Amino acid sequence: MKPMSNARGFVLRLESFLPYRLVVAANLVSQATARTYATKYGIGIAEWRVIAQLGEFGTMTAKQIGARSHMHKTKVSRAVATLTKRKMLAKRANREDKREAFLSLSPGGLEVYESIAPSALALSQRMFGEVSAEDRAAFERVLDTVTARAAALADTAAELAD
Repeated sequence: MKPMSNARGFVLRLESFLPYRLVVAANLVSQATARTYATKYGIGIAEWRVIAQLGEFGTMTAKQIGARSHMHKTKVSRAVATLTKRKMLAKRANREDKREAFLSLSPGGLEVYESIAPSALALSQRMFGEVSAEDRAAFERVLDTVTARAAALADTAAELAD
């Protein structure tokens, strides 16, 4: 397909636009992983991210999960509601702030985490199977730098919007 031209003479080629490529890569990885937990456990990407956060870090609030996973609060809230209804999460009231609760994996949620986490790790290994250790280390360094820079830009944009 031939790119459209415009009056100013520039074309944004998405296939070489880094933000677009990162989103595509992330979506493809999420879709590959999602097949495992959607088929076996009937949960989606947002629910898995909540389970993964709690499996790694233990008890957290929904706000902490959103901050760590960079998911919007409504997505976190819906995922938490779904997982609570399915008895995969345990909730404990925060006595100091009644608006929030402390969340942790229930025995059923822990079972799901312990079942899916090895598959997710294996997928990561397969994804990097053809990549040398040096290239992977370089990729991870660059990704850390780009992530930090994107976070700084997002903070700046939020400050400008306020």
